[in-house]
Amino acid sequence: MDNKKLRIGVIGVGYVAQNNFLPVLPKFDDVEFVGLMAKNLDNAKRAQKLCGAENTVASIEEFVNLGLDCAFVLTPKQCHAEQISFLLNAGIDVYSEKPMATTLKDADHIADLAEKTGRKLMIGFNRRYAPICQKAKEVYSSIVPDVIVAQKNRPQTEYRATLENAIHIVDLMRYYGGEVRNVNAISKFSDPYYETYTTAQMEFENGASGILVADRSSGQWEETIEIHGGNQSVLINMPDSVTVTDAKEKHTMEMTPLAMGWARSEDKLGFTNSIRHFLDCVRNDQTPLTNAADAYKTHELLDRVLRSAGLPAMD
Repeated sequence: MDNKKLRIGVIGVGYVAQNNFLPVLPKFDDVEFVGLMAKNLDNAKRAQKLCGAENTVASIEEFVNLGLDCAFVLTPKQCHAEQISFLLNAGIDVYSEKPMATTLKDADHIADLAEKTGRKLMIGFNRRYAPICQKAKEVYSSIVPDVIVAQKNRPQTEYRATLENAIHIVDLMRYYGGEVRNVNAISKFSDPYYETYTTAQMEFENGASGILVADRSSGQWEETIEIHGGNQSVLINMPDSVTVTDAKEKHTMEMTPLAMGWARSEDKLGFTNSIRHFLDCVRNDQTPLTNAADAYKTHELLDRVLRSAGLPAMD
């Protein structure tokens, strides 16, 4: 693609869009924010003030007719499969929030559709792009970890809590440890759609061991990853710090001082970097890191966790 500005559009104007996308996208000088879509047009017009989008529309047909190069799907998860498919078939590259579908069948169909249409589909596993997670990846880019302990805890449950939130941490476990051979999980619940916790032991194909903890009765939100192996250790405390330890020293990188005290969630949690990565892939005709085929593997692994724990799977 030449140096002309990318014509972009966004579907969805909820919390994630308003906090982590609409304030970020106008900052890039190589994009033209052409359109914003929401079923409630008044909501789209209110959100327009955050981003300066040129047009607001209420239907996906109107959205596609704006002449877009790429689009961001930031709607609730039950909308993703239909909207992504429509956009891919219309010849538009897509960035979608996770999950790309609520069933493995739909996720497989979408990944296949992206390949058949030749369009780019990137799934927003933004944690991979967070500066502290990228720092950890630098340590374990050539070293195979022995043990990964990953926790994503919150003080209260929600509908399908493990599917809704643990998918991020499961994706990071794959990012650092590779593919998983065996999964053994347990969960506590009175209603399987509102579980109290899920824990899982994973055996990676390279011999590493992983432990997942996804609790919904903790004191506060907590997200941590410990990685050990190769006589090195990494501790990630999302979204603020990463500590790397070897036999000689311990070094901690903290986000807030790096940003002169102005570090924001879109930067610390990797949204800004993930958006930039997608735009660069569209412009330079490259495959995104979290492309549909790779993202499907995370969805499939999470399905195995759910099944092993006795929770509703991604049927």
